[in-house]
Amino acid sequence: MTISSLTPDEAAALSVRTLGMDPDYMGLGSAEGVAASLRRAASFLCPTSPRRLIDAVLSAVGPVTGHDVTRDQVAELLDLLVASGDLLELREDLQGRMVRLTYLGPPSYIERAPGVYLLLGVRPFGAWLLSPELAAKVTREGHTRVIELDSAEAPEVFEAAGLQRLDRHRWVASPSVESAASLGERVARRLDAAGGGGEIDGLQILDPTTPVRYYRGRWREPTPTDNGDFVARRPQAYGADLWSAVRLDDGVAVRIFQFPVDDTVVPARDEAWRVQLAIDAERGFPQRYAVESGAVGASSVVKLFSPIPGFAERYLQLVGMPLVGIPNALFAFRVPDGAMPDLIQLLTELLWMEPVPKETK
Repeated sequence: MTISSLTPDEAAALSVRTLGMDPDYMGLGSAEGVAASLRRAASFLCPTSPRRLIDAVLSAVGPVTGHDVTRDQVAELLDLLVASGDLLELREDLQGRMVRLTYLGPPSYIERAPGVYLLLGVRPFGAWLLSPELAAKVTREGHTRVIELDSAEAPEVFEAAGLQRLDRHRWVASPSVESAASLGERVARRLDAAGGGGEIDGLQILDPTTPVRYYRGRWREPTPTDNGDFVARRPQAYGADLWSAVRLDDGVAVRIFQFPVDDTVVPARDEAWRVQLAIDAERGFPQRYAVESGAVGASSVVKLFSPIPGFAERYLQLVGMPLVGIPNALFAFRVPDGAMPDLIQLLTELLWMEPVPKETK
């Protein structure tokens, strides 16, 4: 048995090939590389906690990428994989303590357009989702995988590969239309009936008075001047932070409940983010989206500055393609102009967002 040494660049290239990508076009530290690494780690570790999955990817990717990949980047991509259905997060009762565990999403496909299919799910133990011949046709953009096949042959091809077809509308699973005020009132009623809070170590709130276009900068600790209802996160000994709604009285938590409430299968952050969208809209400072002319055909670039709930993320994946490295945006999608009216309706009616005035983009 011969043992040979590899440089970090050689090891990174070998890793990219193992993940089914071409190292001449994709780097291990790219969004595509990290997403593929998360899927592979999940295939061996799931069910497991999000924290353990992130740790596994960082320990594997960090040494050969010069530790350029941060925990926040991996966590954000994990959130996207969960939002799309590549992975699932479910609540489990472990010795009287509720935790969220990550599971493998079932191998599936969705028809985005005739002949164009979005691939979802992860097989256990590093098994390929499709045969090597079909895998070579897969296009990766960000965390998504898309394949083009003859629309007449595709159902038979996917059935032979063991992929199930997902209905577009059921996959998006949009909530009912309601006003921001209505959602805010429901949260207030739940807090009226919620248990007491008291001093909570490490509590962070989303400050509704801060600019809506800088999401990370909105998080802070409560101060004695804080009064009212807020979206919050609080740490726990094991696992990811808990998402909550909290009522503060002079900066002290007097009522608190934990998300999710409306749907226990939905990730807690999805409900929390939608509540924050409602809070911002009710204050008269709704969250924003920007639309710019696309460089490819009859398309537009939709830029967002804060996280959005999973159903909206899935809709964007369905009608558009994620873009990497777009400046001055948390994330962006290229969307065909024909799909823009329905997308704008979703953003305005279900998330109460408004477009950025053209002169301020």
